[in-house]
Amino acid sequence: MNDYINIALPKGRLGEKVYTLLESIGYGCPEMLDGGRKLIFENPENKVRYFWAKPSDVAIYVERGAADIGVVGKDILLEYSPDIYELCDLGFGKCKMAVAGKKGTRIPTDKTIRVATKFSNIAWNYYSKQSRDIDIIKLNGSIEIAPLLDLSDVIVDIVETGATLRENGLVVFETICDISARLVANKAAYKFKSDSINKLLDSTIKFIAENAK
Repeated sequence: MNDYINIALPKGRLGEKVYTLLESIGYGCPEMLDGGRKLIFENPENKVRYFWAKPSDVAIYVERGAADIGVVGKDILLEYSPDIYELCDLGFGKCKMAVAGKKGTRIPTDKTIRVATKFSNIAWNYYSKQSRDIDIIKLNGSIEIAPLLDLSDVIVDIVETGATLRENGLVVFETICDISARLVANKAAYKFKSDSINKLLDSTIKFIAENAK
């Protein structure tokens, strides 16, 4: 089974959307649509093996070689810097990484900025480029509440529609970068399965281009 392409997909709507794309270009696996609790799915005809993973774990599976390729948000790549190849932007799951805070306030310029976030490295790198001192407050959920309770001056978080910010009296101060889903590959797998992976990659890029028209 060394000629199979092992693909890690993030659980949820994003992974389902990516699977639909891959199915459309000839990498379908009907077994995945059967439901149930099975975790690994194979299609000998198409030489593919799929498995679902927590979105933040996909990069680990790919980096460690359990998966040859996978789909990861750009936020994960920027935060954890996994040693993998980024093959292409799939254009799915578009949002942005942003700095936000209470409406009517400003980012302090005369003191250390208190930043609440679960993306510590992204926040650190962003403010380091500005030569700003920051105090990172690592949180894992309900980031928006931090400025409201004066725990932080700002937050660094993913913003999709901005609805949650608005409902809590917060606004975007600065956009750090755009985020979307990326197709990634294990470095060794890309070397030894280059023909198979590049064939899938080329078909994916062509499909995206055709559907963008």
